[in-house]
Amino acid sequence: MPMETPADETAARAVQDELRTRVVLDEPGPDPGTGLITGVDVAYDDERDVVAAAAVVLDAGTLAVVEEATAVGRVTFPYVPGLLAFREIPTVLAALEALSGDPGLVVCDGYGLAHPRRFGLASHLGVLTGLPVIGVAKNPFTFTYEQPGPRRGAQAPLLADGGEEVGRALRTQDGVKPVFVSVGHRVGIDNACAHTLRLSPGYRLPESTRRADALCRRALREAVV
Repeated sequence: MPMETPADETAARAVQDELRTRVVLDEPGPDPGTGLITGVDVAYDDERDVVAAAAVVLDAGTLAVVEEATAVGRVTFPYVPGLLAFREIPTVLAALEALSGDPGLVVCDGYGLAHPRRFGLASHLGVLTGLPVIGVAKNPFTFTYEQPGPRRGAQAPLLADGGEEVGRALRTQDGVKPVFVSVGHRVGIDNACAHTLRLSPGYRLPESTRRADALCRRALREAVV
């Protein structure tokens, strides 16, 4: 599904309100360790108003790279907290469309339900593509959590005001800061955490994110626009 850039912040929030009703939360998602996993990430050159996106497809069982694709575009929406998807998704969609096959489960460096309007990048991308998508973020955004246990696999709820659970703080390595996992579309939170652990055998961040981050930074350096 193509995405048109909203004219302003009010229009962008209206788009979020409409698309949020299409998020699917009652599917468990693919089994961890099966099929394909695609990490997506973006990098910006603010001086040139350029954004580069990468999609890196991994074999979910071995974490070997199956395919890579990049796309470069212009930044067409201002920086507004809570509306970052409108800056990123057009180029991310172009990178996904450049892949030769089904991306499988998509992992975003960002948020899904763990978003002030419960519609972060992972949910937005999931609704537009119909793919199962999760968000794995480096920080808890505006939400609170108790520290999970110190060992790999320990989890704690990521909570909004009022106690609503919007995701999980997940320890992917012993004694290392947690990551913050949230459902985007067509995946349950337990499954999302299980995928994240399998994708993080040696580092805090999932291999899908690490590889997509490196690729989009390279694409940005090489971009001629």
